[in-house]
Amino acid sequence: MKKRAYDMTSRAAKAAGTKQRICESTVALYTERSIDEFTLDEIAERAGTTVQTVLRIFGSKDVLVYEALSQMGAAGGGIRSTPPGDVAAAVRAIFEVYESIGDLVIRRLADALRRPQLRPALEGARARHRLWVQQVFAPQLERVRGAARTQLYHAVVVATDVATWNVLRRDAALSRAAAEAIVRQLIDGVITPEEKTDGSHPVAELVGRR
Repeated sequence: MKKRAYDMTSRAAKAAGTKQRICESTVALYTERSIDEFTLDEIAERAGTTVQTVLRIFGSKDVLVYEALSQMGAAGGGIRSTPPGDVAAAVRAIFEVYESIGDLVIRRLADALRRPQLRPALEGARARHRLWVQQVFAPQLERVRGAARTQLYHAVVVATDVATWNVLRRDAALSRAAAEAIVRQLIDGVITPEEKTDGSHPVAELVGRR
């Protein structure tokens, strides 16, 4: 009985190892290329298994990519903790993440337009980003009220979004230092303009006049 239990445990561990290798191989390939530019054969070869095994475990390439990326998001990619209200530290922390996985996230955004299976993971990432903004910039957000707070919040979300990083680092080919300086300037520009003593904000007023 003990030997059978040991064999079952050993098989389970081996199966888990194979699944993990497949996920890691998928993420590695997806980091290099779009989802349409690598095959199940390449995934299986890199993971040291067969296409049949990949399909038996995951069922399809889309399901595999979704699970592999979800695992990656759960295991890492977290933003380093910074003091609330410290704009420079917050920008450095978010850039650390984007410098590591920003290109992959941009690729996921493009692929999600054609593959609905990828959208829940992206929505989860967006929700985490919004929560991060609320927590890290809480001191600045608490200084204003109503529409002014809403507009300040959305402005900081945009300034710290991966798309902004992509425009500065990839499209404009700026150095990381230059890109971070621009993002800090964007945030400072909406946090410390001519705030009125009643807590209102000129940007919020302009938006309200649409």
